[in-house]
Amino acid sequence: MDKITSFTIDHIKLQPGVYVSRKDKIGDGVITTFDIRMTSPNEEPVMNNAELHTMEHLAATFLRNHKEYGSKTLYWGPMGCRTGNYLLLNGDFQSSDIVPLMIETFEFIRDFEGEVPGASAKDCGNYLDMNLGMAKYLAKKYLDEVLYDITPDRLVYPE
Repeated sequence: MDKITSFTIDHIKLQPGVYVSRKDKIGDGVITTFDIRMTSPNEEPVMNNAELHTMEHLAATFLRNHKEYGSKTLYWGPMGCRTGNYLLLNGDFQSSDIVPLMIETFEFIRDFEGEVPGASAKDCGNYLDMNLGMAKYLAKKYLDEVLYDITPDRLVYPE
């Protein structure tokens, strides 16, 4: 079998950023998959499931309700390696196109107060596995260390 594209990225050189992972043509349209890399693979500790799960609920809710991107948002979810998240948007986008959207998303997570949307037994299959405090901490860290002053090398996968 051929190696899938995400396994061809040099994870030793990869740093936190916003990357186009792939683009898929569907009919006349394009689905853009983004790698929202929050930690440095194989260098930093991975994120725990509870905070990733909380971020998933908050980011998915925020993005699907966004006035511009809500109808374009197909999916937001954690990577199995727990170093970031994937975002799938309907449309042909570049990494730089969504930096403002990611800033809005992570500010929403950082500033969120109250009950996490969908965090109930009726709405979620693992509703007790949430950690809002750590989700907020990690959102702030990603904003401060990556998004607010993102550089071009954090928008394109390393060679």
